[in-house]
Amino acid sequence: MAAACPCGRTTPKGQALSLADCCGALHAGQPAPDAERLMRSRYSAFVLGDVPYLLATWHSSQRPAELKLEAGGKWLGLEIKQHRMTGPDTAEVEFVARFRVGGKAVRQHEHSRFVREDERWFYVDGDVL
Repeated sequence: MAAACPCGRTTPKGQALSLADCCGALHAGQPAPDAERLMRSRYSAFVLGDVPYLLATWHSSQRPAELKLEAGGKWLGLEIKQHRMTGPDTAEVEFVARFRVGGKAVRQHEHSRFVREDERWFYVDGDVL
């Protein structure tokens, strides 16, 4: 049986989607259909350590020159609190991501902004709540 996608998406019957059937397609280049799916795929990329994907899906206006992930971190789960369109090509996603680093549990509650350009969604920035 294939491993469940780190983002936690499930079928309508509550069965976990595999990485290949979920975020894996986006990591391979398929455009995200909406900002929530992009957010989920970015979470999965953090779990998998896929820095090139994270940088590629970060809007050029805010993208850092490089990204170094916290060594030894263990991602524990993602909860999408809200996803809403704020315009024809803009959206916001509120989420809580949980992880452990250095033996310490961390809960990141963020309100993120996204923009769609040329049929692709990009993470712009976010406010930690």
